[in-house]
Amino acid sequence: MLRLLASLALLLAPSAALAGPATDGNFQPSEWRNPGNTVHIRAANCGTNLCGVVVWASTAAKSDAGGDTQLVGTQILRNFHPAGHNSWRGSVYVPDIRHTFSGTLTVVDSDTMVGKGCVLFGLLCKSQIWTRLR
Repeated sequence: MLRLLASLALLLAPSAALAGPATDGNFQPSEWRNPGNTVHIRAANCGTNLCGVVVWASTAAKSDAGGDTQLVGTQILRNFHPAGHNSWRGSVYVPDIRHTFSGTLTVVDSDTMVGKGCVLFGLLCKSQIWTRLR
């Protein structure tokens, strides 16, 4: 269970900071890093939703994702849609356990977002702060 939460924390963190606020309803493509700077995600429009793809990962993050899993290029944020002021709701794929979970993203400011994921019907949750790179 702890490994599952750690995995969610690693990959969910970008949720709120993936894309900056946009006045026209679209997300501006942007790149974000997790707190440990072991994963970078590029967030952008994906149809009418927001998606996030891993564009860089440290050797340790790649190893954690499993030997036969290609972490870079994996879409981990899927179908995020608006869910209130500066927040989005969607699915997060966790490569090292090959499962998808519900998650939320909340934009704090133009350079900061918070990603949150829960398991066990919302009883165990983990949040991370992600920082915009560009």
